[in-house]
Amino acid sequence: MRFQFLALALPAVGIASSMSIVAVSMPKATAQIPFLPQLQTPSSVSNDSNNRVVSGWIYLDGRPLFQIAASKTNFHERSEDIQKKLEKIGQNYFQSPAETAVKVEVRKVNELPVIYVNSQYLMTITSEDARLRQVDMSTSANQIAESLQEDLQEAKQERQTESLIDQGKIAVGIGLAMIVMSWGVYSWQRRSIKHSVHSIASQSQRELFNHPTPADQPITTQLNQRQHEHLQEVKRRLFELTQAGIWGGGSFYILGLFPYTRGFQVGILTAAQFPLRLGIVLLGTYVTVRLSYALIDRFASTVICSGAFLTPESSQRLQLRVSTFSSVTKSIATIICVGVGILLALVSLGIDIVPLLAGASLVGVAVSLASQNLIKDAINGFLIILEDQYALGDVINVGDVGGLVENLNLRMTQLRDSEGRLITIPNSEIKVVANLSSRWSRADLTIPIAYQADIEQALKLIETVGLEMDRDLQWERQILETPQVLGIDQFGDRGLIIRVWIKTQPLKQWDVAREFRRRLKITLDEAGISISVPQQAIWLNDAQLLNIQGNGKAHLGIGGE
Repeated sequence: MRFQFLALALPAVGIASSMSIVAVSMPKATAQIPFLPQLQTPSSVSNDSNNRVVSGWIYLDGRPLFQIAASKTNFHERSEDIQKKLEKIGQNYFQSPAETAVKVEVRKVNELPVIYVNSQYLMTITSEDARLRQVDMSTSANQIAESLQEDLQEAKQERQTESLIDQGKIAVGIGLAMIVMSWGVYSWQRRSIKHSVHSIASQSQRELFNHPTPADQPITTQLNQRQHEHLQEVKRRLFELTQAGIWGGGSFYILGLFPYTRGFQVGILTAAQFPLRLGIVLLGTYVTVRLSYALIDRFASTVICSGAFLTPESSQRLQLRVSTFSSVTKSIATIICVGVGILLALVSLGIDIVPLLAGASLVGVAVSLASQNLIKDAINGFLIILEDQYALGDVINVGDVGGLVENLNLRMTQLRDSEGRLITIPNSEIKVVANLSSRWSRADLTIPIAYQADIEQALKLIETVGLEMDRDLQWERQILETPQVLGIDQFGDRGLIIRVWIKTQPLKQWDVAREFRRRLKITLDEAGISISVPQQAIWLNDAQLLNIQGNGKAHLGIGGE
């Protein structure tokens, strides 16, 4: 188990390391790229409904240079105009000789500071731009000019052959590191799977050795297998996420090394921020559900394997109850995780969930009033499970129907009858339940013996058959107590009715009864004692017939089958 949780922790470490490559080890040019929260441009500065001021970034080679502000109606036009002018100025500057310097000037035009780059007009600083930086317009213009001067020089330097070769070497090294890391994660995944399979096999062998014939063996093995499947699924998804983080993070980092591809970073982040958030929430919800399933199965297996709870008569019942609780708890855990996941998804999309929760509470009240039967079903289902009226695998009778409990949740109970029909009963409709398999069962046998038979010999033979069957290795575990021969129960039309009770394990009464009848038939045949059939006795009292026979009175007895 320790190895399994270490295997779960490794992918998380891999994800964190791959993210750190992007978020921490980025070069100066790339480290300035705004991430998801800063990509929501334009952002609001004032709260006026129609003429509110918004702000946004101006980019060069995918690198944010400075922010501008304008009214909402004019921002898009102004931003596109400045962006186009900057791109044109940059192309002219980048195509100039390497020794050519960039000249950024701030001039006064109509008492407003205006920025020129290499004598080409770029933009006019407005009061909104100044308020954005909380300085006056001249200071704001000088700050933008200084930043623009450094960024343009750095952008031209990055386009030189020597710089591109150096960045190419770094890209090749990152690519090799990605291959090595991916191969290491894949190797770890294979070793983890092999170790998990070996651990499950060893655990099953230990259970079989320690408990060669326990009643809890099948269900504990099944729970361990389910737990193993859930953990394997979680590890598989985390390993896949780690691989995606390695290749995605490395590729994203490589894009930021070159000025010609760095712009794709902003495009990728802008386009993928919402799908990425939703994907993380979806994956987190799925992994949480699977982990909760594994923990529930682990807890159930621990409870069943606990020697404090196991007794010869209660072990099977404990298994049924734990199986039922496990199923219901998984359903509840799924509902909770999915509900929390939906709320987190709404939050990740920037939706205020407080009004939604308030509205949902009102809707919940209305729905609860309109669905009282569902509430009754849930309450009664909870009480059925809590009071252990019946559980999965029990055979019950409810009213005029009965069968094996195939499914049980808070809303309904589903039975499979002897003809294979699936019967669905709302829990609120279940009032009186006859449980035929709670803790123990009983085979109730009535054996007809002919009136002419030696009844003492018949009783002795029936008792002998029960004792022999109780000592048989094949049936001793299924028979809890020595069969009781109660004696002659009644005088019937088929003969003397002898009653026998056999206390058995739950659901084993029918198998035991069939085997007992088979053995008893063979034994009675060998002893010459017949099992009687329905009989009739006819008495005639006719005066004329009596006169003919000359007896005054005749009695004729006729026996028939």
